Amino acid sequence: MVITTIADNLYLKDGIYFSKNQSNISYPEEGNQICFQLEDNSFWFNHRNNCIIEMVKRHNNKQMFFDIGGGNGFVAKGLQETGIKTVLIEPGIQGCLNAKTRNLDTIVCSTLEDAGFSIESIPSIGLFDVVEHIENDISFLKYIHSYLIPNGLVYITVPAYQWLWSEDDVIAGHYRRYTVKNLEKKLLDNGFEIVQSTYIFSILPIAVYLFRTLPSKFGLIKKNSADRYNSEHKKGNGFVSKMIDKIWAWERNKIINNKSIKVGGSCLVVAKKITNN
Repeated sequence: MVITTIADNLYLKDGIYFSKNQSNISYPEEGNQICFQLEDNSFWFNHRNNCIIEMVKRHNNKQMFFDIGGGNGFVAKGLQETGIKTVLIEPGIQGCLNAKTRNLDTIVCSTLEDAGFSIESIPSIGLFDVVEHIENDISFLKYIHSYLIPNGLVYITVPAYQWLWSEDDVIAGHYRRYTVKNLEKKLLDNGFEIVQSTYIFSILPIAVYLFRTLPSKFGLIKKNSADRYNSEHKKGNGFVSKMIDKIWAWERNKIINNKSIKVGGSCLVVAKKITNN
């Protein structure tokens, strides 16, 4: 598929498609660069990738996949390497430039609307830690519904539990955190049916509460500390690390076998567009 056959407001420059106009987004300018320095060696980004890939392999049926708000292309690269044709759509120029270094096949520096995508033209959409950045998430889900083909799929990850809210959410430009149940309800109320849903990062809520939420309540958290982010994301060694790897493997097997995990630091939901005849 040539991307310009379904999006009429794009031009190609230096291997990246750009829209002719750009909307504002709720994401810090430095956010993609901070993530880019973490992703390859981060237990969090790698496990999230593995869970997403298993979900997509299970449900996508080899259709072209559109990673919306996909940052530096870390997820898109993982999907592409599994043989899934993937389009990265990212409005931040730094994220697109970083993605280009990962040799992605198709990169679009734009939002869906700015790019001029046709209604009901996209078979599969990924929104990986995107929806929490949208002030009116219900309107956004309706908007996503309009771009999907009939029976098209949307894959979503979001941070879990409002009681885990911290200064990190503020820094990241989040509007809210979710539960699987309330995310499912928003999807069901807006033209989708649930295909598969689960929590992931089952052991993280306690750690997030102790090391992010509580320090935030007492004003002790350091803003934009690169050293702190590196420390939190770094994969450890030894016995504890091996035990955590076993937990991540257990979570992947749950997803492969369509079993849900009852608690976790993130929600992962797949939903199908339903249409009224």
